[in-house]
Amino acid sequence: MAYTSDGGAVDLPAFFADLVRCETRLYNALNDRLRARHGIVTSQFEFLRFLRDHPGARVADIAAEFAIGIGATSKGVDRLEKQGWAIRQPNPSDRRSALLDLTDDGTRLVDAAEETFAEELAELIGGTLDSASASAAARAFVKLRSALERDQIGRPTG
Repeated sequence: MAYTSDGGAVDLPAFFADLVRCETRLYNALNDRLRARHGIVTSQFEFLRFLRDHPGARVADIAAEFAIGIGATSKGVDRLEKQGWAIRQPNPSDRRSALLDLTDDGTRLVDAAEETFAEELAELIGGTLDSASASAAARAFVKLRSALERDQIGRPTG
């Protein structure tokens, strides 16, 4: 048994198992719905949404946001580019990197997929947790994520 910073006892291995299994099941359910309705998977949706919200981002920016390797991120962007949803443009301040933007098709796709994403999350989470539980969970995860990011814990090495 482990103790939290406020002295409460928590079975942290069980908490970790529940956290990972919930994330995996939610991700898979969203993946299935996005694939069926829009022909994309969750990782593509997340990249597209990030690029829509951060025009001119670099591959390194996406990798940092999602805590994944540069190589995997670059391959994911290659797939978006091949589908005509994103474009790379020369970075005037760094010839070794490119700036990324969505195409009009990419913008239309992510906007439509975002509605599906939100509906599915509302059904999966809202149908299980009441608003107080969902708010408490959201606050806890924001706090945990902030600490992990602040301390640069779990960053990929490649």
